[in-house]
Amino acid sequence: MRSRIATLDFARGLAIFGILLLNISAFGLPKAAYLNPGYAGVPSTSDTWTWAVLDAVAQGKFLMMFAMLFGGGLYLLLPRGKHWIQARLSLLLFCGFLHAIFLWDGDILLSYGLIGLVCWRMLREGRSSQSLISTGIILYMIGVAVLAMLGLISSPSPGTFWVPGPAEIQYEQFWKLKGGWEAIQNRLDLLSSSLLAVGAQYGWELAGAMLIGSGLMRSGWLKGEFRESHYRKVAAALLPLSLLIQIPAIYMQWKTGWDYRWSGFLLQVPREIGSLMQSVSYLALCYGFWSVISGWRLVRWISQVGRMALTNYLLQTLICTTFFNVIGFFMHFDRLQLLALVPLVWAGNLLFTLVWLRYFRQGPVEWIWRKLTLKASGVELKSA
Repeated sequence: MRSRIATLDFARGLAIFGILLLNISAFGLPKAAYLNPGYAGVPSTSDTWTWAVLDAVAQGKFLMMFAMLFGGGLYLLLPRGKHWIQARLSLLLFCGFLHAIFLWDGDILLSYGLIGLVCWRMLREGRSSQSLISTGIILYMIGVAVLAMLGLISSPSPGTFWVPGPAEIQYEQFWKLKGGWEAIQNRLDLLSSSLLAVGAQYGWELAGAMLIGSGLMRSGWLKGEFRESHYRKVAAALLPLSLLIQIPAIYMQWKTGWDYRWSGFLLQVPREIGSLMQSVSYLALCYGFWSVISGWRLVRWISQVGRMALTNYLLQTLICTTFFNVIGFFMHFDRLQLLALVPLVWAGNLLFTLVWLRYFRQGPVEWIWRKLTLKASGVELKSA
């Protein structure tokens, strides 16, 4: 087994934790609430401020951060050959499909597996780290341009997915709490819409982030081979700039009352541009202050979570769907109250991870994923 990069594990664990800051609203509130806090009328002041702060510091940032780490991880796996990579990504896609159909409609694994299968050859054929990063930025900006174009050609009248009526909200609550075939049918419908979005727009951004991550890994940046002062300078340059780009757009969404065309498309453009820079700055902060934080117990714990990233992502789904859908707390909390529940889920991640890794070298899902990849690819590794 190849040696692990401690900072990479920490960044991956941090991304898994950060993704939940937004996903918790998707678990506990109607789907329309994810991007539109005014989905059911004028939101409360606390709801609005919670949305605004999360939009500035978390929305899209940790997903792009995780996508870059995913691309960097793919680059490290290239020596194992195409059969290993294709089998591994196909199994991830299948895992995401099961997750999206039987557990939760907010799955990201299927998209990562699908886009990974599409673009892994680009990682392999890249002439240099700079060419990978440049190509990644171009692909990402194509996705942003498509988003802007969709905003210009879309109808100004929102559908029920943006401003659902009482009947739609009640029905969503019904099938999420009931579960069974009714829930599976609705998740299938949502999955088809999600795949269309990936194919038309989001997939460009995801592929771009993966290529950028692979370029950063190839250059040694994600291996921590640069001076810490370099990483700190990157963070100092990109973090304020990203916020400067995004905060006016957040304010405009608020002032327009989360108008569908503006908040759903056009004002998302600054957020998408800023998110890429901000995710790089978050990574730079991890590497730039690693000598300071690496000895902290909490940092070591989060690094362990990163070693079991797939297991912990799925564990968050199990915890949240059990709490909100099975026990029945769906739509019982506002956005700020949901945010207060996040540390409890993190604690569940940490507890399970620390206990599991005391006895085993890999997370349970990672172990199954590895074993199935070995069988499907027919590749024999020198050490297992």
